[in-house]
Amino acid sequence: MAVTGSEERPPWAPPVLRGERLEAGLRTLELQVRRRLDGLLQGNHLGLVPGPGSEPGEARPYQPGDDVRRMDWAVTARTTVAHIRETVADRELETWLAVDLSASLDFGTALCEKRDLVVSAVAAIAYLTRGGGNRLGAVVSNGAETLRIPARGGQAHARSLLRKIAELPRAGEGTRGDLGAVIEQLRRPPRRRGLVVVVSDFLGATDWERSLRALSARHELIGVEVLDPRDVDLPEVGTIVLADPESGKQREVRTSALLRREFAAAARAHRDEVARALRSSGAAHLTLRTDSDWIADTVRFVVARKRRWSGGAA
Repeated sequence: MAVTGSEERPPWAPPVLRGERLEAGLRTLELQVRRRLDGLLQGNHLGLVPGPGSEPGEARPYQPGDDVRRMDWAVTARTTVAHIRETVADRELETWLAVDLSASLDFGTALCEKRDLVVSAVAAIAYLTRGGGNRLGAVVSNGAETLRIPARGGQAHARSLLRKIAELPRAGEGTRGDLGAVIEQLRRPPRRRGLVVVVSDFLGATDWERSLRALSARHELIGVEVLDPRDVDLPEVGTIVLADPESGKQREVRTSALLRREFAAAARAHRDEVARALRSSGAAHLTLRTDSDWIADTVRFVVARKRRWSGGAA
């Protein structure tokens, strides 16, 4: 579906990553991610995974909810106030991406297609997990074809990974995606402990929940939900034809006030179910929209994770 014209696009809009505009779009995306993440985060973060590391850091007063196993008894005895010892995040991180590019992602009514936003999200993840020794790999599927990219480090590999994801052909009409099968490929064979990021619109049944929960025993999990405004509400435009890109079925409907209310309620219920399934699986939940500043949303997510880990400290 056509998206807003370039003359109306704000500077934070994801670049178009199709056809002759692919190479220029990827270069623009890299600059956009680097400049804005550096400028907004200003070094005040521990990366995408602010979890426990192996190197000792600073001590701070104990707060309810802290892991008592990290108690620093020497500082506690010296100050008579309970302290815990922070740890520095591990520097060798292996990140695996489960990327959904099924037909429902080839859609967008705002500033880009959801597919473009998926690639943009992957670019942000690659930037946030960069560093010496860190590796990034991916399993990408459009429903008809699955692409496996081995985990490697380095900027050249990250750029190659982004290009391969952006160049994956669109699935033909009637091709159904299987997010659960994509996630399952990250379980077998077992991979070293690290970070697993699932990028999808999560439309359809939540039959992927069991596979995702099984990964939580070994990995930190993040679910990135990519949405378009029309995924959550219908415009008041009279009679329209609704099409399911993964089945090819079409239906002509009149967007009455009742239908719009029922559609919004069903969409809200489904999003609540997705949030519940991610939470039940132990995954953090980041929502990005085609009509919102996706980098600012990512920054808020990263800062909130750091704040929760540090016990509320800014």
